[in-house]
Amino acid sequence: MRNKIFITILLIILALMLFGCSEKEDNTEYIGIVSAMDNEIALLLSETTVERVDTIGGVEFNIGKLRGKDVIITRAGIGKIRSSSVVATMLNKFNISKVIFTGIAGGIKDEPDVLDVIVGTRVVEHDYGILTNDGFEWTSGDPGMGPAPGEYYECDADLINLAYECAKDVLGQAHVFKGTIATGDQFIASEDYVKKLDEDFDAYACEMEGAAAAVNCIRFNKPFVVIRALSDKADGAAHESYVDFGDVAAEQSNAIVLKMLESL
Repeated sequence: MRNKIFITILLIILALMLFGCSEKEDNTEYIGIVSAMDNEIALLLSETTVERVDTIGGVEFNIGKLRGKDVIITRAGIGKIRSSSVVATMLNKFNISKVIFTGIAGGIKDEPDVLDVIVGTRVVEHDYGILTNDGFEWTSGDPGMGPAPGEYYECDADLINLAYECAKDVLGQAHVFKGTIATGDQFIASEDYVKKLDEDFDAYACEMEGAAAAVNCIRFNKPFVVIRALSDKADGAAHESYVDFGDVAAEQSNAIVLKMLESL
């Protein structure tokens, strides 16, 4: 009986050892590159030597080399929920050193024009607050851990400076700006709301994912930056402008990321 028990235990241990060695542990440190839509990473993927694709929860994480750097590139999908889910998965599953969120956005202030680029110094959820009979009141909250909704989430200073310098090299200084990027689960096409975003947050651009990604980067203690090329002015003509300039703006944002990778 004792021999049978000993043999059984030994077999279990061997099985566990074999199972544990079946997948090689990946100790590579990657730069995470995230976007919301396919066109926002199309140029990057076309130049990446993809070594493998890990599909987690239906999301493809493209793992390989780009400009000599180890990268993981993924499309999170549109909106805060999808962005938060995918970035959290990436940071939990892989050894990520830093995160670059790239893509397009609507412009808010008068000076930056369509196809100009905003390098986010900080991001904020503009749609977090209380809806009352007197209207919407933006406010901070307490989720119990990490940064609270309604706070400004600061991008990494080194990545901000690198992105800004690279953007100037790609587009010229006149077309590059630094400032706050406002995140909310709406495609903004309203002159009145654009004015409110400017007055309330001093925002340069509005989009739908950046702050959600930022929360996870802060919780995982990973440096991050959000880079947005303007596809529209978030006004009454926003949809038409987005259709006309969305792909071009996405390629410009991608070109800046490529320049950053060459400098890292």
